[in-house]
Amino acid sequence: MSATRYTYLGPEGTFTEAALRTLPEAATRELVPMVSVPATLDAVRSGEAAAALVPIENSVEGGVTTTVDELAKGEPLMIYREVVLPIAFALLVRPGTQLKDIKTVTGHPVAQPQVRNWLGAHLPDALWESAASNADGARLVQEGRFDAAFAGEFAAATYGLEPLVTEIHDAANAATRFVLVGRPARPAAPTGADKTSLVIWLGDDHPGALLELLQEFAVRGVNLMRIESRPTGQGIGNYCFSVDAEGHITDRRVGEALMGLKRICPKVRFLGSYPRAGVASEDVRPQRPGTTDAEFMAASDWLARCQDGRF
Repeated sequence: MSATRYTYLGPEGTFTEAALRTLPEAATRELVPMVSVPATLDAVRSGEAAAALVPIENSVEGGVTTTVDELAKGEPLMIYREVVLPIAFALLVRPGTQLKDIKTVTGHPVAQPQVRNWLGAHLPDALWESAASNADGARLVQEGRFDAAFAGEFAAATYGLEPLVTEIHDAANAATRFVLVGRPARPAAPTGADKTSLVIWLGDDHPGALLELLQEFAVRGVNLMRIESRPTGQGIGNYCFSVDAEGHITDRRVGEALMGLKRICPKVRFLGSYPRAGVASEDVRPQRPGTTDAEFMAASDWLARCQDGRF
C-alpha cells in the first residue's frame, strides 16, 4: 500500500481537490485524480492509495448517491474525517466568449440544481449536458465541445479558461460535505463532537419495520442527522438505509443502539466514527437525562448488584 498517496474525484480543479487541499496532511501526500467515485475508492481497496476523498452530501441536492452506494457494497471501507466546503460556481469560458455566445453549457449533475434559476434568468435557451465532474466540464470547454462550464473559479487557470461570471448559486450558503475514506481500522478517540455513519439493511418487509429501526436510536437518545433510503439492487421494494448519527461508537448510547440494530437487522455496516467538521464539543447539545455514559454505567452497575443479590 502507498502510505503517501491520496486519491480524489478528478480531474484536477474539482471542488473535491479543493476540499482535499484543506487537510494539513495533503501537503505531504501525492494527490492523484481519478475518473470516478468508484475508481477513487477502489484505489484504496486495492492498496494503491492510503485514503480517498469523495463527495457524499450536498446541502441543495442531498446525498451523492454514487458515493453512498459505493460505501454500501464491495469490500468494507471506513470514514475517518469529513470536510465541509462552501460551494459557489463560476461560469468558465474560452477567452473572448461573451454571454450572448453561449449556446451549450456543462457541469456535474449535482451542479445543475444549484444554478438552475441563474441559468433560467441569464441563459434560458442554453442546452445543458452533464459531465463527469465540474472540472471535466471545464476540460470539455477547453477542447471546444461546450461553450461554458459551471465549475470552481480556481479551475480556470488549469484549463486556460476565463471566469465570465463568478459567485453563482441559487441557494445562499450552499455547501458540499466530503469524506476521507480508508481501510477499516480502530476509530480515532472520541472528541465530544463526533458523527457515526452506518448502512442498515431491513429484514422482512412488514408494518413498522422502519419504526423498529428508528426506535433503537430514539430510546437511547441518539439523534439522527441524516437518513436516506437506497435500493439494494435486488428488486423493487428492497432498500437499505444510509444513516449519520450524532455521537461516537464508544459512547454507551451509540454502542447499545448499534447492538440493538445488529439484533433486529440482517446486516449492519459500520462506516466509522469521526469528528464533525467545524463543530466543537461545547457546541454539541447536552444529552437528555438518562442517556449519558455515566447513567448507562450506573444502570449497568445496578443490574449487576441485583444479579448478585446486593440490591
